[in-house]
Amino acid sequence: MDTIFTRGPSLNNRLTLALVLSVVLIFVDHKLDGFKSTRVYLNSLMSPLQYLANLPGLMLNESAQRLTSQEQLLAENQKLNNQLLLMSEKLQQFDVIAKENAQLRELLQAPIRVSSRKMVAELMAVDKNPYSQQVVINKGAIDGVYLSQPVIDDKGIVGQVMEVGSTNSRVLLIADVTHAIPVRSLRNDIRFIATGSGALNELYLEHVPHSVDIQEGDTLISSGLGKVFPEGYPVARVSQVVRDESRPFARVIVTPLANLDRLRHLLLLWHTPESENESDANSTDDTDKPAVNEEESSDA
Repeated sequence: MDTIFTRGPSLNNRLTLALVLSVVLIFVDHKLDGFKSTRVYLNSLMSPLQYLANLPGLMLNESAQRLTSQEQLLAENQKLNNQLLLMSEKLQQFDVIAKENAQLRELLQAPIRVSSRKMVAELMAVDKNPYSQQVVINKGAIDGVYLSQPVIDDKGIVGQVMEVGSTNSRVLLIADVTHAIPVRSLRNDIRFIATGSGALNELYLEHVPHSVDIQEGDTLISSGLGKVFPEGYPVARVSQVVRDESRPFARVIVTPLANLDRLRHLLLLWHTPESENESDANSTDDTDKPAVNEEESSDA
């Protein structure tokens, strides 16, 4: 007597069919990007569950904050007041420098940089995959978030948006092995490419010749190349430089300035048309320069 479990294709045929379908779906998704809209819908569908999963943690944090002693609150308040006073003094200096910079740009007939739009986001979840460094934030398409949007914290660049849902988004951290960011040294303006190592406290500089002037302690900032990250934001600090002549390039290890392992509140940045017009104007200025006559140069 045949049972219900013996009917239909064999287990080997089922396994083969499942493998073939998996390969086809992977190819369509990776090469043809055929499930982009489906991922957006699924992400939007799962966002309420993520909010519900974070609800107990939020309730515990709120309860812990309510139970904080008055002495701790007074000490923290005093510390914040001192920091506010120091930041106010620095802000006054920055205002003077910004005015001088605007005057110099006006004299040089250079376009004045306008501050970009910003939005505060909060961390919702952290990817548990040990081979990927990603986080989920509570801002999405309804807030104007877009793909490859730069994300920073109070210390420096954190990463960029890689997936956008309706109410949340997924951010790829600069420490991920698939991420790379153009940087330059604040000390001598030499440009590098910083790539992720998979560890939150470590990045690598790619293809650095032994003769390049780079030292431990150098601060690296975003160079603005690639038009993803705006120029001038802190990225990392050089922690180790190994010049082994048996290797074609020096081994340079840098430490991210952003607190990638203690993220909570993040800042989303928007690109401004003024910055794009400025780069276009600089490029047109370079192309409009008259070329030197070869005969005149040879006569000289």
